[in-house]
Amino acid sequence: MSTEKNALAISLFSEVLAADQMVRNRLSRVLPKGMEISHFSVLNHLAWHEGERSPAQLAEAFNVTRGAMTNTLNRLEWSGYVHIRPDWDDARRKMVAISPAGRRAREQALSAIAPMVGDVIDSLGEDRVRATLPILRELRTKMGPVKPE
Repeated sequence: MSTEKNALAISLFSEVLAADQMVRNRLSRVLPKGMEISHFSVLNHLAWHEGERSPAQLAEAFNVTRGAMTNTLNRLEWSGYVHIRPDWDDARRKMVAISPAGRRAREQALSAIAPMVGDVIDSLGEDRVRATLPILRELRTKMGPVKPE
């Protein structure tokens, strides 16, 4: 890779990582007490994707280990935010669904996040944010999990 291309790559990833860290810090401060970003992310995913998901599907969707997802799901279940049941077709698996309390917690989190996100969109401009989204989606897709050969 050329020196110029290498510098571009370093700048891109430095900005993405710095933005990620700042977003996480700000989100952590406005989420309801006791809710972590991972909890909100799973609740949001379950709310968007109606129906149930297995812990393995959720781990894959978030690119985390099954153990990490199990820990998050256990905490969400303890809080009453998700229901976990055996898979009726395969007793070795479990299925996860968002509970009514989880939907309320997600809505509360969204209400807490909305002013912060609105301020950022206002300062950047809606058109610039819309123009950036396809690039960020493509970057996420290209950086997705590497499939073993």
